Amino acid sequence: MILHFDLDAFYASVAQRDDPSLRGIPLAISGSSRRAVVLTASYEARPFGVRSAMPLYRALELCPQLTVVRPEFPRYREASDRVFAIFEDGSTAVEGLSLDEAFVALADSSLEAAVAFAERVRARVRSEVGLTCSAGVATVKMVAKIASDANKPDGLTVVPPGTERAFLAPLRVGSLWGIGPKTLPRVEAAGVRTIGDVAALDDAACYRIFGRGGTFYRDLAQGIDNREVDPSRERKSISSEETFEYDVRDEARILALLREQSEELSEGLKKRDMRAQTIGIKVKRSDFTVTGKQTTLTVPTNDADTIRAAAEWCWHRSGLKGVPIRLLGTRVATLTIGEERELRLF
Repeated sequence: MILHFDLDAFYASVAQRDDPSLRGIPLAISGSSRRAVVLTASYEARPFGVRSAMPLYRALELCPQLTVVRPEFPRYREASDRVFAIFEDGSTAVEGLSLDEAFVALADSSLEAAVAFAERVRARVRSEVGLTCSAGVATVKMVAKIASDANKPDGLTVVPPGTERAFLAPLRVGSLWGIGPKTLPRVEAAGVRTIGDVAALDDAACYRIFGRGGTFYRDLAQGIDNREVDPSRERKSISSEETFEYDVRDEARILALLREQSEELSEGLKKRDMRAQTIGIKVKRSDFTVTGKQTTLTVPTNDADTIRAAAEWCWHRSGLKGVPIRLLGTRVATLTIGEERELRLF
């Protein structure tokens, strides 16, 4: 059995946990600039149509009484670390997908043990961290993930062995992994509306609709997914980025932000006793084109000045001095745990 846990409206729930005045009201976590987007909407805001990734101005049009709170990422990371510690207590592997989402594998593969573990985790997250999480229990990863979404918020959905295909069949085809917003119209135009429709396709139809990987989608639709919980996926990188309210050309401001982001990333690495060997930046221009540059250090580091120097070097390599940009981000990757050796830059 594989379990999937997903913290409910994570950023908004942390804000409501820490400020009781925010409970029970429509809430969005977002920046305050004219280009801000909603990072998370509370469940009280969702009946109005407010959703993640929606421009903030549109969210306020849909819900004029919406309360907007700026994100506080240190609090989210602290809460995430506490929840992941609960996931790891009694499990054999935890595969983190994000701060608020993970797959978990157990040594005891019985359905009863998995359900008991899921109930215990959910109770501990509520009592020890003050948050709620939804969970799915199934024999394969994709079914477990879909199951955790089926009974949100604060729900537990169990798909017993042998019932995977029946559970998936009536669901919209867009719920299937790999069927995104760009692919969905083409698939539906072919008359495929549900996951059950995909499961019933023959080889020729699979290739015609999905291309060379068509039979993989059919396998998933039939509840066949051989992927195991992979703990090496957890926290492959950490990033920090900011969208400017107005396009920025001033290099002094850009370098100042790179310093702030480097310090934030350094703090996050040190908190986890981690070091990064790859440092990179992401730059989005005013025309929405994205440029990325990265470099690899000789020795992994969590030193803020070293991260900043590498990020600045990437900035100068980008050749974007004087070009108006709307977003700037710094990212650290190739993460390791433990002490660093002699420090050498590049």
